[in-house]
Amino acid sequence: MKKLFAIALIAIFMFSFGCVTKDYVKQQIDPLVDRISKLEAKVSALEAKIDKAEKDAAEAKKLATDAKATAMEAKKLAEECCKKADEAAQRAEAAAKRAEAAAQRAEDAFSKSKKAFELQQKK
Repeated sequence: MKKLFAIALIAIFMFSFGCVTKDYVKQQIDPLVDRISKLEAKVSALEAKIDKAEKDAAEAKKLATDAKATAMEAKKLAEECCKKADEAAQRAEAAAKRAEAAAQRAEDAFSKSKKAFELQQKK
């Protein structure tokens, strides 16, 4: 009798919880599916933003490289212009010295001529 009572008790215990139905499972899983779908959408949006940011960064890097190259070319041209300006200034300085020397010679020649004229006037 104890065996029969134990078996009956076990059977009642097993059937008291009941079986899980499809509707119950669906009811429990649907909110999770919705949350997962929303999270997947957010992840996709974030991945798109990251891809765009990476493309923008690559483009900015390229522009920076181009700007650096342009700046280096401008610096080289500026250095060449400065060098030419220095050379022109040196030539102008040399010409000014030659002109000054010529003016001094002309002044000396004038002084000699003036003295010679005065001496001839006294005679």
